[in-house]
Amino acid sequence: MSRTLGLLLGFAADRLLGDPRRFHPVAGFGQVAARAETRLYDDTRAAGTAYTVLLVGSATAAGVVAERLTQGRPVARTLLTAVATWAVLGGRSLEREAEVMAGFLEEKDLPQARARLGHLCSRDATDLEADELARATVESVAENTSDATVAPLLWGGLLGIPGLIGYRAANTLDAMVGYKSAKYRNFGWASARFDDLVNLLPARACAVLTGAVSGRPQEVWRIWQRDALKHPSPNAGPVESAFAGALGLRLGGTNTYGDEVEDRGTLGDGIPPAVADIRRTAALARRVSYAAAATAAILALRPKKWRHVSAVPRTQGEERVCT
Repeated sequence: MSRTLGLLLGFAADRLLGDPRRFHPVAGFGQVAARAETRLYDDTRAAGTAYTVLLVGSATAAGVVAERLTQGRPVARTLLTAVATWAVLGGRSLEREAEVMAGFLEEKDLPQARARLGHLCSRDATDLEADELARATVESVAENTSDATVAPLLWGGLLGIPGLIGYRAANTLDAMVGYKSAKYRNFGWASARFDDLVNLLPARACAVLTGAVSGRPQEVWRIWQRDALKHPSPNAGPVESAFAGALGLRLGGTNTYGDEVEDRGTLGDGIPPAVADIRRTAALARRVSYAAAATAAILALRPKKWRHVSAVPRTQGEERVCT
């Protein structure tokens, strides 16, 4: 019950407050990761793998220690889970960024919108017009709904604090070094592949939840099954195609990321996104987030024997050790 209450309280804090304004734990982890990169960097996959194992392993271990220290103390466990959940979620801040972009584009302030797009994705916005900026925003909100809300909540429901912290560490490293640039093609390989791995289940859960809350489950399923593989990402494909089906839009196309030009296929049967579709997308992402919170709470309530991590018999008065 402590895990469930903590997850729901943390989710509520994110909805009410958004990201912490100062001393954000994820930003602190990013600073540690940046310092570690300066010491460990080498243009090899082996160096990148060591970097990923060290940082994700350390973060996950810290979560395990936190759960051990609060074992048998339900109030402390609840509060610590709530703080961890709040720290790793980014759903409300993602929604605010979408609202800011919508405002700029509704006011036809293209310079501000182009400058702001970097808060959502790394796409080159230099020559993008309003509709392309709208498409970039819609696609980024769709993909990040899984990364910022669904995935951490599901891993939190399954594994508690270690799942929350470990997932966010992996996702942060992917955002820092998981690029196909000359510098990170080898060093960032392990971080990118591990992030793909830990998002395999959440991305598909996000697609299912999108169908469930959109009122168009059959259309979402049809577009997902038909178009997801057109996308170069194994996880963004299901999520973006599900949003395309739910919103009745056509997503995808050619995007520029620095020196890289990437064809992301065509997802959906509708018309390309317009400025008015940004707020629709944010509203859909919010409904998906609530559904993910409910799903995580249910997962956290599953019988303890499913979560038992030790086969050692308990002595009288000894509690189980659960993740």
